[in-house]
Amino acid sequence: MRNVALLVFCWIACALGPAGAHALLDHSQPAEGSTVAASPAQVVLWFTERIEPDFSRVEVSDASGARLDKGDSRGDRSDPTTLLVSVAKLPPGTYRVHWKVLTADTHTAEGEFRFRVAAQ
Repeated sequence: MRNVALLVFCWIACALGPAGAHALLDHSQPAEGSTVAASPAQVVLWFTERIEPDFSRVEVSDASGARLDKGDSRGDRSDPTTLLVSVAKLPPGTYRVHWKVLTADTHTAEGEFRFRVAAQ
């Protein structure tokens, strides 16, 4: 019975094939958890695989949840792994970046991180 169960498990695992990969956030500017001296003009995210910018977005909000990005999430034509958004002038404080992307192979991924603008 044990051998049959093992055989069934192996057959199912082989039938399903390899799991598809999902885009991961590789790095960002400002960097996750960093403190920057001045407000950035934009937030830029680089992913581990090509994304579909028309179906991806990045938002920046303050501690109260108010959105401070300009709503212009877009890709970078020279780098298909990049997503960026313009931001209003950010006063000193902590900011949340939330992203959701669709990859070229139709997988979705999302996440968030924070960065801080130092008192000037």
